[in-house]
Amino acid sequence: MITRQLGRHGPTVSAIGYGCMGLDFGYANTLAKEDGIAMIRAAVERGVTFFDTAEVYGPWVNERHVGEALAPFKGQVTIATKFGFAIDPDTGAMQGVCSRPERIRAVAEASLKRLQVETLDVFYQHRVDPKVPIEDVAGTVRDLIAQGKVRHFGMSEPSAATLRRAHAVQPVAMVQNEYSLWTRQVETNGILEACGELGIGLVPYSPLGKGFLTGAMTSADDVSAGDFRASLPRFQADAMAANLALVDALREIATRHNATPAQIALAWLLAQRPWIVPIPGTTKLHRLEENLGAAQVVLNDQDLADIAARLAAIEIHGARYTPASEAMTGL
Repeated sequence: MITRQLGRHGPTVSAIGYGCMGLDFGYANTLAKEDGIAMIRAAVERGVTFFDTAEVYGPWVNERHVGEALAPFKGQVTIATKFGFAIDPDTGAMQGVCSRPERIRAVAEASLKRLQVETLDVFYQHRVDPKVPIEDVAGTVRDLIAQGKVRHFGMSEPSAATLRRAHAVQPVAMVQNEYSLWTRQVETNGILEACGELGIGLVPYSPLGKGFLTGAMTSADDVSAGDFRASLPRFQADAMAANLALVDALREIATRHNATPAQIALAWLLAQRPWIVPIPGTTKLHRLEENLGAAQVVLNDQDLADIAARLAAIEIHGARYTPASEAMTGL
């Protein structure tokens, strides 16, 4: 596995990371603890050194499983986790965003224990809290870094202006935003520009369009009850039917490279900037190997021009999030 440095301030990690959320949270098909741990270790065996989790996944369960799975590989892997939500300690119910300094410190202590580490490699603000000045958030993480409890500060789905304000207090190592062939806001909302200017790495989550860009989904019937995608506008029947044009285009380009649509989608992201590291997730070993194979797919200028032309001709139907979820981004 080739490696990349996440900007000037971040760690050097495998060019393709692994998003752990779906192992036991969010999707209808999740894995038992033992199988999830085996999947994470299979990723390590295949060269992955960058793993993504969060307190809210479960909540708490995902961090525990990641910590147990990666305990034998301390010093060899980078684990990213997140703070930023209020969670009822008794029921686990999410109660909105919360980045008050005391909450950040409490999450850091709890995440250290669940992940079985002495230092959190990456500590992301999961969503911006409009009630807490971002300078206070960055300052709190700066203090945690000074105390040796955190190595790198990250942010997820901030606006470019908020990112710049935070970076002025404590350098932001990386930004985790949704970015894929069908979700490209970072190209126009200033995030990609700010990351390049400030030396910040970009970690695209949902780089395969929450599974749609793999080509494995052909209708809304493929989304099971209990799967969070069932509530998303982009995964409703009419939108999915229209968006299959994008998958068809990917298949054509994949044929040139003896690759799959998923590999082309990931290779396209890798081709955008040298400091981009996508974190696809999967519960299937063959999909893990397929995703990692994308690091060996090199798209030439003609490929990229063809993809750009196809994208310009295809209208993506449906919003990526519900209005309530979208309202939590870009703050």
